Amino acid sequence: MNKTIVIQELDFKAVRSGGAGGQNVNKVSTKVELSFDVENSLGLSSNEKERCYQKLGSKLTKENILLLSCDETRSQHRNKDLVIKRFMETMRTGLVVPKIRRKTKPKRSAIEKRLKSKKKNAEKKARRQRPDIR
Repeated sequence: MNKTIVIQELDFKAVRSGGAGGQNVNKVSTKVELSFDVENSLGLSSNEKERCYQKLGSKLTKENILLLSCDETRSQHRNKDLVIKRFMETMRTGLVVPKIRRKTKPKRSAIEKRLKSKKKNAEKKARRQRPDIR
């Protein structure tokens, strides 16, 4: 992922924020909505786009656009910084390549050790019982 190209491709829209804030909420557009077109991005390779479709599929629209918004603070600039950080974190986690799991076998010594401890416990429990007299 080429961060500089991706950041240039981000689209921002300022919207009026809801919630508490009094007259400021009615006058100022502080909520920031970020949209990123995954399909037409030049900063992502085709493999990275496929990984985005798979891992971020629930966050994408039908047109494969990632939408994020932030209205945590009363400052539009601060909200813009926060939504960019959130976007970068989302992309970082979405583009992580999972490690390939290789099947392993327990070592022979570990198997023998486990069987010895089982045998020892079985003998210990057998000694607790009454002797069988016939």
